Amino acid sequence: MLYESTREGNATLTSAEIVLRGLAQDEGLFIPETIPKLSLHDIDQWKDLTYQEKAQRILSLFLDDFPKDILNSCIHHAYNEHTFTHPDIAPLRHINDEISVLELFHGPTCAFKDIALQILPYLLTAAAQLQQDDHTYVILVATSGDTGKAALSGFQNVDKTKMMVFYPEHGVSEIQKLQMITQEGHNLKVVAVRGNFDDTQTGVKQIFSNSSLADRLAEEGYRFSSANSINWGRLVPQIVYYFSSYMDLLKRNEITLGESINFVVPTGNFGNILAGYFAQEMGLPIHKLICAANQNNVLSDFIKTGIYDRNRTFCRTYSPSMDILISSNLERLLYLMSNRDATQVKDYMKGLREQGTYEIQPVLRERIQSLFWSDFSNDAETIDRIRTTYQNQQYLMDTHTAVAMDVHHKYQKETHDKRKTIIVSTASPFKFNAAVAKAVLEQDIVDSSNEITLLAKLSQEANLEIPLGLKDLDKKAILHKDVCEVTQMQQVVETFLNL
Repeated sequence: MLYESTREGNATLTSAEIVLRGLAQDEGLFIPETIPKLSLHDIDQWKDLTYQEKAQRILSLFLDDFPKDILNSCIHHAYNEHTFTHPDIAPLRHINDEISVLELFHGPTCAFKDIALQILPYLLTAAAQLQQDDHTYVILVATSGDTGKAALSGFQNVDKTKMMVFYPEHGVSEIQKLQMITQEGHNLKVVAVRGNFDDTQTGVKQIFSNSSLADRLAEEGYRFSSANSINWGRLVPQIVYYFSSYMDLLKRNEITLGESINFVVPTGNFGNILAGYFAQEMGLPIHKLICAANQNNVLSDFIKTGIYDRNRTFCRTYSPSMDILISSNLERLLYLMSNRDATQVKDYMKGLREQGTYEIQPVLRERIQSLFWSDFSNDAETIDRIRTTYQNQQYLMDTHTAVAMDVHHKYQKETHDKRKTIIVSTASPFKFNAAVAKAVLEQDIVDSSNEITLLAKLSQEANLEIPLGLKDLDKKAILHKDVCEVTQMQQVVETFLNL
């Protein structure tokens, strides 16, 4: 299996090479030259396997230059009882006859990014060994909250790596911030950026594309790579849980083999839902991928109109991990659905960079709409959906999952589609407890509490244990205090690496 760039085509690189590189030299994103297919027989035969066994079978199709024993080692080091608190890794929770919730928050940082970022360090170090590459890899991450902590946890004290995480100073929850700035690890650095996530992400991409800086790094034995979902090694592990959740429904006799279902995915950077698209292209019976956006509804507007326009007011919402106006992974979808037209994709990305907008061809818009449906929920609707789901189903969910649940109701109201649906839950309700508390606790309790004290009050209300990764955050030493302007990000990197 070889990989090509969305802005050049020309598949010449192995999976080990592209996991190490992260981003293509032309700033495009890597895509496999072909998408492997699975049969319904495969899906049926694999439904009784463990999550680790499913991961091995699916990942080996894309990472076929990794020897079987090495890939298995990566998988079992990432997915075990020491890193995930649920034996199923990504359990499927039955809500009612139509809806199940895929819980992706049982990892060490209580967010879905753990699924990919617990395995990525092992993939990266294995790839370096396969390539006989002795460089120290400098992992740069821009985060809207969850990726940062999950990456820090995954790469903590990993040999031959250094990691820098940049986050928008006022664009993450207090819990997310505390998780990052208290992170231990001799190879880690966390820096707040005065700007929003899109500013932060753009700053990291500019550092990646600086050829003179890359040359200086090489002289010191360093190379850049990424732990954001622009790195294929981040995205490919997420394909597994789409298959796994479908197989769980089969195993429970809630669907018949070949029956198509819907997935509702809360997303800002489009990586999570794109993994679902790859699953569908591989043969998973998906009727609709429902893209759930918050008030920064650039994606829902795009899917409805074919016009991507980031020239709008940026909103800070109760679902901050989706507060994004530049959805990087959408580029991969455009490339695949335009029959791998790299020239067209480059034109779209040029329009986004220079004018902040682009419009796709009508035939491409129709292709996207044939599989994707989208809408958004504002903060008031998000809080109301948490409240009503908790009251009616006794299920407590975080704000991002609530966005997905609410958009699913809008989808059903418009389409009257009653088929089985999986809501992809991306975080523990405790991770965004200030907003969740507004939905289920008395207002005076919320007003008199901070995010740390609300953990205990939510735990008591819902009779749920506080996740280990969130306990006693206020008692940990703050280890990362730096704040910089967007224009200072490269200088901060150079200082960290003693360049």
